[in-house]
Amino acid sequence: MRAFNDIYTIAVTRKGSPESVKYQVHGPKPPAEIAQIPEADWLAAFSGAIFSTGLNWRVVENKWPGILEAYRGFDVNACAMMDDGWFDELMSDPRIIRNGAKVTSVRDNAVFLQSLRAQGGAGQVFGEWPATDFIGLLALMKKHGARIGGTTGQYALRKMGVDSFILSKDVVARLIAEGVIDKPPTSKKAMAAVQEAFNTWMAQSGRSLTEVCRVLALSV
Repeated sequence: MRAFNDIYTIAVTRKGSPESVKYQVHGPKPPAEIAQIPEADWLAAFSGAIFSTGLNWRVVENKWPGILEAYRGFDVNACAMMDDGWFDELMSDPRIIRNGAKVTSVRDNAVFLQSLRAQGGAGQVFGEWPATDFIGLLALMKKHGARIGGTTGQYALRKMGVDSFILSKDVVARLIAEGVIDKPPTSKKAMAAVQEAFNTWMAQSGRSLTEVCRVLALSV
C-alpha cells in the first residue's frame, strides 16, 4: 500500500497541478454545525438518495417539490406513523417515486431517526461519530435503518457534511490497486481492511476522511 503522499502525487499528475486537486478536495462540516441540522433534513437526505437509486438523479430533482409536499416536509414524527391509508395514497400519488420499498423506507428511517434522540439526536450522533470507525456508523445505519447501510447512505452523509468515505467506482479501483481489497468490499473483513487503510492515510496526512477519500478518487 502506497503512502498517502505518493497517492496524492498521482492525483496531482493526473489532474495537472496541485491547485486542481486542492480545488476539488473539501473537508467535512464541523460537528457543531452538523449537530444543528434538523431531523427532517436527515430524513430528506436519506430518502432522496434512496429514491435516486436506479434512476437518473434529475428525475428525483424535478419531482422534489412534489415529493417534499407529499411526505409532509419529511416531518419525522409524521412519517414514522405512516399507516396503510397514507401508504396507499402515496402509491397512487404521481408526485413521488411510486416504489413500495422506497416509500416504506421513509417510514423506517423516520423511526430510526427517532431512536437517536436518546443519544442527543441525529445531528449529534452523525457529527460526533469518529471517522476512524466510519464503518461502525454504516453498520448502525444498516441494522436500524432501511436501505442506507451501503453506498446510498455514504452519499447521503457526504451531502450533509459528515466526515465520510464513499466507495465509488474510482475509490474502489484505488483501494484494489493498493492491495487493500481485491474486489468491491461487501464483507465485514473487507470493510475493516478499507477502514484500516483510510485510518493509516489519515494519520500520515493529517487530513480528514472526506479529504483522503477525494484524493483517492482523483488519483484514478
